[in-house]
Amino acid sequence: MDHREILNNASSIVSILTEASDIIKKIYWSQDFNTELKSDQSPVTTADIKSHEYIMHELASLYPEIPIVSEESELPPYDVRKKWEYFWLLDPLDGTKEFLKRTGEFTINLALIHKTKSVAGFINIPLQEKTYFAVKDLGAFCYQSDGAHTPLQVSTFNLNKKGIQVVASRNHKDKKTQVYIDALNEPEIIEKGSALKFISIALGEADYYPRMINIMEWDTAAGQIIIEEAGGSFVNAETGQPLSYNKTDMYNPYFIASGKTIRS
Repeated sequence: MDHREILNNASSIVSILTEASDIIKKIYWSQDFNTELKSDQSPVTTADIKSHEYIMHELASLYPEIPIVSEESELPPYDVRKKWEYFWLLDPLDGTKEFLKRTGEFTINLALIHKTKSVAGFINIPLQEKTYFAVKDLGAFCYQSDGAHTPLQVSTFNLNKKGIQVVASRNHKDKKTQVYIDALNEPEIIEKGSALKFISIALGEADYYPRMINIMEWDTAAGQIIIEEAGGSFVNAETGQPLSYNKTDMYNPYFIASGKTIRS
């Protein structure tokens, strides 16, 4: 397949994510979360599992030739994964802690990976009833059912300027990231949960997002291609190179997501 075909089939993928979103919302409003702890002590709820099951089934029906890696399924061995040309990378409920705290700041993240690069991505925000998506070289958009998708555009900013808007995690604060933020010139901090931070960058509502702790590939893949196609960057904080995917352990390095930077 050619990843650009995803643009022509965006409505089918959005329909899958919208239905999964409805499943999540039904559980969210019922408050019947049935929460358990996974081996890494992170929470998982009925909503995570039901969303995972639905999306896995529907994606497999729509694209039977493309494997799927989900946060809520066992990770296939690297010796198997490294041979894949394309695969889907899914987080069926990003922001489980926000879901449990009832902040509404949770998302569904789905990306298409070509070898080691994110080439298409979808982020659905259930409580906003919106889906943002991007396809490599074809742009980033807020999905509209009539096909008149609204293009996304990042901000242009000077990293040395006073008061740039820096988005930060609401739940996962860490000392290394704080030190990085403190070195900026009196930044304005915007706290958000889940992949909403990436959407803030892609919309131009925030300028800069440094993350100096390791998170998983399914947390970032959709956000990366959406930000890149909106004109921004999403790079390894140490090398300055775009993040790559399908690593042996699927852990990301420290990264910086941002709009367009200019230097004075």
